[in-house]
Amino acid sequence: MSILDTSIGRLDGSAATLGEITGGKPALLVNVASKCGLTPQYTGLEALHEQYAARGFTVVGLPCNQFGGQEPGTSEEIAEFCSATYGVTFPMTEKIEVNGEGRHPLYAELTATPNENGEAGDIAWNFEKFLIDGSGAVVARFSPGVVPEDPALVAAVEGVLG
Repeated sequence: MSILDTSIGRLDGSAATLGEITGGKPALLVNVASKCGLTPQYTGLEALHEQYAARGFTVVGLPCNQFGGQEPGTSEEIAEFCSATYGVTFPMTEKIEVNGEGRHPLYAELTATPNENGEAGDIAWNFEKFLIDGSGAVVARFSPGVVPEDPALVAAVEGVLG
């Protein structure tokens, strides 16, 4: 079973699988938060999404409130904030947990992948990034401090797009 078969609701509450959300295309999966020092990364994530969408790529935001309570809003509040503040057009999922007993099954798979420092395991903070290819294989993991414009991240995206 591919991680693309994992059930995860959309931000509007409708049922979906990750594959339906990504359209079976390469994607950058990011646990996001609206009230974090890293929240301005939404600008770079949207730019990345816009730059590569025509080539079959998307960013997927996965809101999470596990780090300092920095995503306290309802789905409607999250959608409004992202759209009004950062012009986000990429798909967003329901709010999920990425660590601990309530960890979403998607993150049970993702956290087995090591980051650029060779470290696997729990998500460190908001805006940790996972690049998957069109089949759902995890290609790369990037720490929260790696910005969307980082040359290594951009090169990895280019690599999955061929």
